[in-house]
Amino acid sequence: MSDSLGFLISDVSRLLRRRFDERARQIGATRAQWRTLTVLNRSEGINQGALAELLDVEPITACRMIDRLEESGLVERRRDPADRRAWLLFLTDKSRPMLDDLRDMGGDLIDQALVGMPPPAREALNDSLDLIRANLLALPAPRTTETAHG
Repeated sequence: MSDSLGFLISDVSRLLRRRFDERARQIGATRAQWRTLTVLNRSEGINQGALAELLDVEPITACRMIDRLEESGLVERRRDPADRRAWLLFLTDKSRPMLDDLRDMGGDLIDQALVGMPPPAREALNDSLDLIRANLLALPAPRTTETAHG
C-alpha cells in the first residue's frame, strides 16, 4: 500500500502542476512565479536567503527568480536597514491582481479536481493530508552512518 499511496500522491501532484501551468500561461505567469509571489505575500520583508529556504531552492535560483519578478515590476528589493549587504523583498501593487488571478485559478482547478467528492470527504482528505504533512515534518532527520552497499 505504501508504494501505491506514494505513487498516487505523486501522480496527483504532477497532474495538478501540469494543469495549473497550462492555465497560468494564459495570463503570462509560471507556477514558479506564483509560488514565489505567494510565499512573499505570506512573508513580505524577508531576505533572499530566507526566501530560498522557504521555496526549497538554492539561493542563486531564488535570486534569478527575484531578478525576473523585479524586471516585470512585480517585486521590489529594499535595503535591509540592519544589514547593508542584504535586500528585503516586497510585492508591488502590480503583483496583487496577478496573485489574485492565480489564486482564483488554483481554487478553480482544485474544485474541478474534486468534482463528485462531497464536502465531508473533501474535509477528510484535507485533514488527512494535513496529518501526513505534520507527521513527515516531525520525523527526525536520519543519522548519517557510513555503510557499504557494494
